[in-house]
Parts: sequence; C-alpha cells; structure tokens
Amino acid sequence: MSRKLLRIMKPKTVNRSLAGNLSLFLFLGVCGIFMAMPLVLIICNAFKPLDELFRYPPTLFPRNPSLDNFSDLTVLMSNSWVPLTRYIFNTVIIVGGGTAGHVLLASLAAYPLAKRDFPGKNLLFSIVVLSIMFSYQVTQIPNYLIISKLGINNTYLALILPASAYGLGLYLMKQFMEQIPDSLLESAVLDGAGEFRIYWSIVMPNVKPAWLTLAVLQFQQMWGNTGSMFLRDEELKPLQFSLQQIINGGPARQGAAAVVTLLIAAVPITFFMLCQSNIIETMATSGMKD
Repeated sequence: MSRKLLRIMKPKTVNRSLAGNLSLFLFLGVCGIFMAMPLVLIICNAFKPLDELFRYPPTLFPRNPSLDNFSDLTVLMSNSWVPLTRYIFNTVIIVGGGTAGHVLLASLAAYPLAKRDFPGKNLLFSIVVLSIMFSYQVTQIPNYLIISKLGINNTYLALILPASAYGLGLYLMKQFMEQIPDSLLESAVLDGAGEFRIYWSIVMPNVKPAWLTLAVLQFQQMWGNTGSMFLRDEELKPLQFSLQQIINGGPARQGAAAVVTLLIAAVPITFFMLCQSNIIETMATSGMKD
C-alpha cells in the first residue's frame, strides 16, 4: 500500500497543544458556570426564607435554608376553589394532547411531502415555510376567530388544535424524512406493505430523534400556555394558570412564588434531560444527505 494512500486513510487529529486544550476547557467551564447561574439561583431561592428573598444586595445561596416556602405553597393550593388534582388533570390533557397531536399531524403531513410526488407539492411546502415566519402574536386574532367559528371555544380543543397545526414541526420532519433512502421504501412496497405501514413501521423509527426533539419543543411551548385567551371556566384551566396567579399575589407570596418558579422550570428541564441524547443526535445530523 502506497504512502499516499496511508496518509489519506489516517484519521485526522486536532493539531492543538496542551496549553490550547487547557485554555479551551477553561473557557468552556466558565461559560457553563455562567449559563448555569440562573438555574442555581432559582433552586436556591426556593429554600430561602422571606427575609433573605428581600435582602439587598441579594445572596446566591441561602444562609438559613427552610422548607417553609413549600408548605406555604401547599396551603395556598389546598385552599384553592378548584382542587389541585383538577389543574393537573387539565394540564395532562392539554400538554399531552397538544404534543402528541403536533407530532402525529406533522409527521403524517411530512411523509407525502418528503417521499411522494403530486401536483402542488412545492407550493404547499412553500406555504408551510411562509407560515413559520409569522409569530404567535400576529396570528392570535385570526386563531381566536377560527376557534370561535368552530364552536370549540372554552374547551380543551381550543388549545390542542392550534398547537397541532404549527408549521415548524412539519418542516423539521420533512427535512429528516428526505434522508431515508428511497430503496428502503421500495423494498417495503415489494413486500406488500401499505402506505400507513411504511410510515409507522419504517419511516417513524428512522426519524425518532427528529420527532423526539419536536416533542420536547412542543412540550415546552404547551407547558407555558395558561389558556387564558380561550378558557373561561376555572375547571378547565391548566396548572400553569394557577401557578401564575400565585406569582402575581404580591410580596406576601414571594416565598411560594419562588417554589412555583422552580416547578415551572423543573418540568420541561426534566423532560429535556430524558430526551437529551436524541436531541443532540438531531442537531448533529441536521442537513446531512446520503
């Protein structure tokens, strides 16, 4: 084997000195600490008594850690007109329905756009891409008018349907489905598989990192939705609405508000950590072709 071929086959190494590696790790460590500071502050504030929460200049770590804030939040939630379990049930329906509906609808629509040819295909995809450019505030009034015309205002569907039709998920799923080799789908057709069987048993497992990433993004968006625009009955509102009311309760509730802030941040962060490996794989393989 020639020397030139050996040089080509030799894996590339990073030409960096020990001092360069230490400098890079030091820089990344400082950046990591800086980015983790808000999360550390949220956790520490939940264990601070009221006098430390109002202390100026503020301190990062609590001097006298206490669980009084958690007990205050428990008392406030137990005295609520609507039981806490009802808020949790509403949250599970709204967040779970919106996330699952978005992933399912986006993947079903992305499959023919990525792997099938039909008239108007490029036009439909262009409309989807154009819809991503408009923020939620721009489409808020049209969404409300459509929901009212459909007669589903003040119901769970008023929050689930708009979330299911968001265009970003369709765009993401289409880009990943295009990476699946056409020969794999042709082999499934020769074996007698139908379109839905190909979509469910072949396409979806191969784009698992993409739809898990989409589920995390949609979960975060749905978790922060208070439903105040569409839901009028207190029995239909999610847990996020009740927690926001506690935060807006004034100085006397700042201890419970600190715990509420921790709960609001902890749920999406936990969901993200469970799907972290798939999200990193999505970011690493985005834009790659066969």
